[in-house]
Amino acid sequence: MESTLQEILTQHHKKEIIQYLRDHPDRFEEALQLAFADNPLYSWRAAWVLWSCMEPNDNRIRKHIKHILAILPERKSNQQRELLKILEQMDIDENLEGLLFDHCIGLWERTDLQPSVRYNAFKVMLKIAKKHPGIAEELKSLTEDHYLDSLSHGVRYSIRKMLMNARVNS
Repeated sequence: MESTLQEILTQHHKKEIIQYLRDHPDRFEEALQLAFADNPLYSWRAAWVLWSCMEPNDNRIRKHIKHILAILPERKSNQQRELLKILEQMDIDENLEGLLFDHCIGLWERTDLQPSVRYNAFKVMLKIAKKHPGIAEELKSLTEDHYLDSLSHGVRYSIRKMLMNARVNS
């Protein structure tokens, strides 16, 4: 039997789901568990809504970062995209940044993935590179044409602009 949150996730618009979670903060943990599950009906939608309900570096999510990193490579594209958006808003401990960076490289290099997954993986890599300038060279090599060719003109432009603004490309 579906919980109230599961029903709302599948039958309401995002604005209404967000309002439900704001009105019922006790349901945030249930939303997290749904976001981490491997359930095509609920998981990506739960992660999608959580990203809109969370604070930057949200303490309610902090304790789950290791788990998110463990499941990230195993999930489907739409759920990976939303989990990456959550992770980008978090301050990741240095001891976990390497793993996150490696996962993002793996997603970025898969040119068959949805461009939105690859784009969000790149954003996370860029955030980490800003903290660790020594890996900037690695990012430059990851923006060669064969990585960008499968992306739309707009996404390629956004990535080049992000690099330029971050001065990683100089």
